[in-house]
Amino acid sequence: MITKDIDTVAPAAPVPVADEPPQRPGKRKRAWDEAPRWQIYVPLGIYLLFTLIPFYWILLFALRKPGSTSLVPWPMTFEHFEKVWNERSFGTYFENSVYVGVATLFMTTLVALAGGYALARFDFKIKRAFMLALLCSQFVPGALLLVPLFQIFAELQMINSLGSVIIAETVFQLPLSMILISGFIRNVPYSLEEAAWVDGCNRFTGFRVVVLPLLRPGLIAVGSFAFVHSWNHFLFALMFLSNQDKQTIPVGLNSLMSADSVDLGALAAGGIIAAVPVVIVFAFIQKWLITGFSAGAVKG
Repeated sequence: MITKDIDTVAPAAPVPVADEPPQRPGKRKRAWDEAPRWQIYVPLGIYLLFTLIPFYWILLFALRKPGSTSLVPWPMTFEHFEKVWNERSFGTYFENSVYVGVATLFMTTLVALAGGYALARFDFKIKRAFMLALLCSQFVPGALLLVPLFQIFAELQMINSLGSVIIAETVFQLPLSMILISGFIRNVPYSLEEAAWVDGCNRFTGFRVVVLPLLRPGLIAVGSFAFVHSWNHFLFALMFLSNQDKQTIPVGLNSLMSADSVDLGALAAGGIIAAVPVVIVFAFIQKWLITGFSAGAVKG
């Protein structure tokens, strides 16, 4: 019979007892958790107040009756909206702005997508110099190039054409758009394209099937800014368009102001008409916009 000496058995290691249970992720105390709530809500309230007062003032002038000095737009009237839309040709301005904005969006996105892919996936001798030139072009104001652009469009017989505004807007949006899209493409692993090539896809098909769906947030971010910039830009439309039926909303708003008087009600109504499409666009794409900027800011 085999016996075992109990004294020779090594004692078990003591189990350490934690003084405090480990904190869950996200439950750690942060600096602003210890601050009084009023130090957060008061600055935010002041900022919100300064932001909302101008919007309320515009709505007040646009909705109250002409000649009224009330601080409450009641009874409301849509007379100013009817005036600017029918008598001031804002319906035509709106159509022209939509055409310019949508065309600029598609042209900027397509060209920037091709250029951004070349910058992200190919190496060539003047790549760094080209990137530097793209960055430096952002410091050149558009007003400096109005004269040469006007001469070029005059030679091409494109003055007083919406095409001249679309081309000018696209050219000025391309440098930053190409840089942003190249950053988005670099975040897509190159091995995904190589796997598509192994499966029999060519470069274009692999890009369309594998890379392009992953660039949706970045493309929406770039395209939305191209649309908003062309929608709000005043200088090119003023210089290249002379006929009233070709002008855009920023030029139409400027026509409501004269040297002698300003129709505040009509101007406020026109400003609301100009702002509503942009607000609607950002309301629908805000999720994609935030995702796009997050994808472009994180190195993958």
